[in-house]
Amino acid sequence: MKILFPADGSEFTKKALAFLVTHETMCGPEDELVVINVQPPIPHRVQRMVGATTVREYHNDEATKVLKSIERFLTKHQLHFRTSWVAGVPANEILKAAKKEKAHMIVMGTHGHGLIGRAVMGSVAQRVLAEANIPVLLVK
Repeated sequence: MKILFPADGSEFTKKALAFLVTHETMCGPEDELVVINVQPPIPHRVQRMVGATTVREYHNDEATKVLKSIERFLTKHQLHFRTSWVAGVPANEILKAAKKEKAHMIVMGTHGHGLIGRAVMGSVAQRVLAEANIPVLLVK
């Protein structure tokens, strides 16, 4: 099974990772974990001021901060994985990556906001859950 794992570096990401490594039937030696970090887009006017190279370096540095610790954790647990990052709207990029990777499932941490919080703030996890055409497992 190929699992797409969106990672933002939060405690919720760590909980979802811990869940995966303790459930070998989901992420065993025959399975592949594709970890993706989505960097928020930089406004175009800022990109023009600082330049595309500076923006790319910034995104790369920020993504590396998130992905390095995940890579160490997954290597320690001997899981087959790949990591990457993209810049864009998180839910859009997660859904695109799932399709591109031909993932069988998306596993992601969720902040677990209540009903009012979801209604007021919206949620990346809620949107992915609503729009994905593959199973989505939310770990709270």
